[in-house]
Amino acid sequence: MARMTLAVFLNLLLLLRVAGDRPRVIFDSDMGSDCDDVGALALLHAYADERLVEIAGCVFSSGKVPYGAGIIDAINVYYGRADIPVGACHDLTFGDPVDKMSAEKLARDQAAFGNRIVHNHDAEEQVRMLRRVLAAEEGRVVYITVGHTKALHDLLVSEPDEISPLTGAELIQQKVSRWVALGALRSSNPEGRWTQDWNFFRNGTAGYTDHLLDHLPVPMFFIDAGSEVMTGGSLQDTPPGNILRTAYRDWLWWHGQRTLDDQRPSWDLAAVYYAVKEEGDFLSMPRLGQLDFEPDKGCRWRDGEQWTNQYMVEEKIGVRESFADYLNALIARSPRHSPAHENN
Repeated sequence: MARMTLAVFLNLLLLLRVAGDRPRVIFDSDMGSDCDDVGALALLHAYADERLVEIAGCVFSSGKVPYGAGIIDAINVYYGRADIPVGACHDLTFGDPVDKMSAEKLARDQAAFGNRIVHNHDAEEQVRMLRRVLAAEEGRVVYITVGHTKALHDLLVSEPDEISPLTGAELIQQKVSRWVALGALRSSNPEGRWTQDWNFFRNGTAGYTDHLLDHLPVPMFFIDAGSEVMTGGSLQDTPPGNILRTAYRDWLWWHGQRTLDDQRPSWDLAAVYYAVKEEGDFLSMPRLGQLDFEPDKGCRWRDGEQWTNQYMVEEKIGVRESFADYLNALIARSPRHSPAHENN
């Protein structure tokens, strides 16, 4: 691939945004490992309500607690978008083994939340769903990962099938504009320290991440933001019993008997914010460089325009409170098209 300067690339993105329709995105989550996944999907729906984005599909990329797909489906129902395709990891030996959100209890309460999916096996297998959605896309989507990297890796290495004659790598090259990942946290530091974050290293994901960094044929944007941007408290102003409020409440109670008043950092919300709004008011301009990655050691970021397709995005200084206020307002906003919401 020909070398492209940061300025030229960002100008190209701007032209694509101006010339094209609102972006379509795929949301890939380890829903249940943390509650900020819930906030991130809520934020994405809030943007869809504003007609800033369209959600092409959602993935639950963990299997050991196989009920996150049900929570994703319940959130989609809450926002009146029950038709969004949901794929899930069918490998029940992979992923976070701890049910931190009472995910099984929530997913099984279909009377309360209206979800049709309960167990991962009720959802389409994630790679098959991704291949089907991408093959049908007329344009290109933004792929957002706020959890494990296995689903995108397995798509990348997938072979042609009855859905598409293209390999996974070819589908990604033709149908994905960029990968926006919540990962590589704290890797850009003046000491050049090696760091390991949850999404890129934990629960057996390091090998998948390593392969993606070497072989993914589209630009990659690593989001390191939201660590001190606290959100979730605004959900106290939403109707009792809705899936957002209940999921945050149950996760926070699991995490040291905390409550909505304690809130939670907004890592995943920051990734969604960038995918839709780019740097906006709260994030830095992307810096071109390279993520050095060693599965057994960690990762560290190096700035430099000698590389071509990896970018680091960080939080601006002094925006913690204003960013939190902005995000809290959006995730607590009433859905515009939700029969389920009216019944809560």
